[in-house]
Amino acid sequence: MHYLAYNFGRLDKLLIFKLDNMNKRLFVAGLPFSSTQDELRDLFASVGNVVSTSIITDRETGRSKGFGFVEMETSEEASNAIAKLNDTDFGGRKLIVAEAKPMEERRDRSQGGGFGGRSGGFGKREDFGRREGGRGSFGRSGKSGHRPGRGGFSR
Repeated sequence: MHYLAYNFGRLDKLLIFKLDNMNKRLFVAGLPFSSTQDELRDLFASVGNVVSTSIITDRETGRSKGFGFVEMETSEEASNAIAKLNDTDFGGRKLIVAEAKPMEERRDRSQGGGFGGRSGGFGKREDFGRREGGRGSFGRSGKSGHRPGRGGFSR
């Protein structure tokens, strides 16, 4: 365990921060789709004290997505859980246990999706698959040296 002391410019106030070498929250993948949070808690309780468990489910169907998160009481217990449970069999599936990464900020989904951030997803329609002065790469007009029988569409 490491500690960081910082003064914040005032001699009468000294704050001490405890720095953990590792996150206590674990990412667990490869869960059987039928597994429950209680089964996940029991599995990780065999290697340390479990603070919380969550299995991620599909919003529409409610069915498990096959991964979840476990929070251990200390970072030492979390690293012990990774060492003992990663790449082991659980319910007929191979588990992947790793340190959980912070969730990246999602962009606003109301802006449209896909590529280019436009509401169609792929950019402007008139730009899609077109070249200057031609019909694009689809359905060639027979010009520009196209030879039948060499791939592409022939007429």
